[in-house]
Amino acid sequence: MRDKIITLTFNPAIDKSASVPLLIPEKKLNCTIPTYEPGGGGINVSRAIRRLEGSSTAIYLAGGYTGRIFTKLISAEGLDILPIKTRGSTRENVVIKEMQSNLQYRFGMPGEKVYPREWQKCLTAIEQIKDVAYIVASGSLQSGVPPDIFGKISEIARSKNARLIVDTSAEPLRRAVEAGVYLIKPNLKELASLVNKDFLSIDQVADASKEVIRKFKCEIVITSLGPEGAILVTKDTTFKITVPNVRVQSTVGAGDSMLAGIVLSLARKKNLIASAQYGVACGSAATMNPGTELCHLKDVNLLYSIISKNASSI
Repeated sequence: MRDKIITLTFNPAIDKSASVPLLIPEKKLNCTIPTYEPGGGGINVSRAIRRLEGSSTAIYLAGGYTGRIFTKLISAEGLDILPIKTRGSTRENVVIKEMQSNLQYRFGMPGEKVYPREWQKCLTAIEQIKDVAYIVASGSLQSGVPPDIFGKISEIARSKNARLIVDTSAEPLRRAVEAGVYLIKPNLKELASLVNKDFLSIDQVADASKEVIRKFKCEIVITSLGPEGAILVTKDTTFKITVPNVRVQSTVGAGDSMLAGIVLSLARKKNLIASAQYGVACGSAATMNPGTELCHLKDVNLLYSIISKNASSI
């Protein structure tokens, strides 16, 4: 069976979310009862795939008391997991929503240092899994993980005849496209950095994506535009995907939900345009939910039915 999806997360976190009526400095604020969810790029991709009635194997680093809680939270969702134990503890992030303004404040904590034998075990774990079709490396890198790690993963993917999908930023993203990837999902800022620009408008996305494909080892660029949808670019095709207006409650996890929809559709043998449309539907569906909650299948199906009628080449 060649639809096996692996996700890889080097910097996972327990996401704690709560709400307050109003953010006031220097005052003790009473929050709502917090929710605790496992987070981090690849982890959220695997969680969203599960919600979409798909399956994947999530490989991730976890350590300390918080790492045990993290793994317990993931296990409760029924995911196939492969935790790699670390000396350092798994980090925790905080998301606070101000009810009066409906604004969200996100506090991301740094992860503790990762040692070579720890991140190397992640690579060994990938090598030992058979019949892999897609490897999704998503999220930031903890201290100690080398920025060229995606180059090492690219070599493993080639040896397995698997497609590598990367969602990261800054130097690790550049190292990834230099080494060779099947697909990347940058935002405007990340795409701009790959073509050595400070800023890109939506009108410049197609040309910038073509430049990335021409200059680096990358087949597909799907640039996330938030409420404006996304633009899919290959060597021969450019498609704009628009989304209907939805009531946005939180943007946390929207990009991961989008990536989950894309890779799951590809694994289900859908064509590239349909897969990108489904991914955008998943990302938009995630924004309809509060805190760090991801997409719901019924919302995804409704949005996809609308989105699939509106995509157009540009």
